[in-house]
Amino acid sequence: MKSYLITDPAFYGTSSEVLNASLNSVFSQTLPDFSLFRDKQAVDYPNLAQTFIRVCRNHSISKVLLHRDYLLAKTLEADGVHLTSAQLDAINEAKALGLYVIVSTHTHEEASRAQELGADAITYSPIFFSPAKGEPKGLEDLKEIMDKIRVPIFALGGVTTQEQITAVQEVGVYGFASIRYFI
Repeated sequence: MKSYLITDPAFYGTSSEVLNASLNSVFSQTLPDFSLFRDKQAVDYPNLAQTFIRVCRNHSISKVLLHRDYLLAKTLEADGVHLTSAQLDAINEAKALGLYVIVSTHTHEEASRAQELGADAITYSPIFFSPAKGEPKGLEDLKEIMDKIRVPIFALGGVTTQEQITAVQEVGVYGFASIRYFI
């Protein structure tokens, strides 16, 4: 099962120096297959994204992605982009740039639409309780979506323990994505 690290400035800092140190610390303990630089409020997002990509490349992370900005992902030579559920219409544009595209989904309809539009993978969330993310969908709903969707699915939302990772693995998902598991 694939693992997908998602950053949050609360845990990874807001400067290149702190981001660099935080990532190196995490990567010294575990190396995820996918890594996403996600910082919705960074004033200097491009500079931080460059630091993120460099550190991930130094640790041979398989897929290095940026959040939302597919043009910047292409410019900085990231492997791909993680689009929000409000950006479904950008899938084709990102794919045309040769980017690997993951889309955040929260409903069966969003997941189906992302698949139809050519997303390479999706996250489906929240599976377990996650602060400020709404009612957890649970493992039964995750099983239901697994039966409907052919693109790889990352279980996201509240995946913070080995027991939860085992539970989503037993459902058969492609991988799990998390912020807090990797800290």
